[in-house]
Amino acid sequence: MQAVLFDIDGVLLFKGAALPGAAQTLSWVQQQGIPYRFLTNTTSKPASRIAADLRAAGIAAHEADILTPPIAARLWLQQQRKQRLHVLLPQAVYSEFGMFDLSGGDDTEALVIGDMGTGFTFEVLNQAFRVLMADPDIPLLALGMTRYFAAADGLQLDVGPFVKALEYATGRQALVMGKPAASFFQQALAALNVTAEHTLMIGDDRLGDVLGAQACGIHGALVRTGKYRPGDEDADSAGLQPQHLLDSVAGLPELWRSL
Repeated sequence: MQAVLFDIDGVLLFKGAALPGAAQTLSWVQQQGIPYRFLTNTTSKPASRIAADLRAAGIAAHEADILTPPIAARLWLQQQRKQRLHVLLPQAVYSEFGMFDLSGGDDTEALVIGDMGTGFTFEVLNQAFRVLMADPDIPLLALGMTRYFAAADGLQLDVGPFVKALEYATGRQALVMGKPAASFFQQALAALNVTAEHTLMIGDDRLGDVLGAQACGIHGALVRTGKYRPGDEDADSAGLQPQHLLDSVAGLPELWRSL
């Protein structure tokens, strides 16, 4: 192995606090000189805030080491020369799209949907539906397809179910900018200048983190923390299952030495 990719919520942090051994494990990775990136589907706050939250929990982190769906979407939109956007995003991440026109309207060139939490009202979703139906060429960019996550007060719906609602209603498929999309993992590999077969992904989400990474040729390790549920390590009907299982991220050094 040459590099490691970390999910954040449920792997390093849980309900805002560092999980046991998380800070020490990242310190070990840094001391070993192992290249790494934090891959998160969080779209409710910018990368700068995510890095600050990690540091506040005692985990050394820098904004440049974080890859989020808004960052991936921004790169795609710039490459495609899209400028006028209709966005379903929390105000906190508007700064990630500061170079675009977010006023939407009749000249909308792309629709971007992230985790709005309680902001996902009927009116908001119906307006997005109307924008997409008005022009079949408007791309639907989904900032991740995670089904749910562990919030401070319990499990909470993530962006995935709302993207699926728009897909079903409009008959089109979203372009996913976060996990488990292959392009998202490939952006991380390119940033680290490593190959998939020499990289390990650690996550608490069987589908989004682990199997998504494994589908790209990246080694996957599922942790029994965060949103993990008993049975997540078992093979599904297609025979797919996590390659490695850890009680927590604290088990990374031992696993690393065995690979």
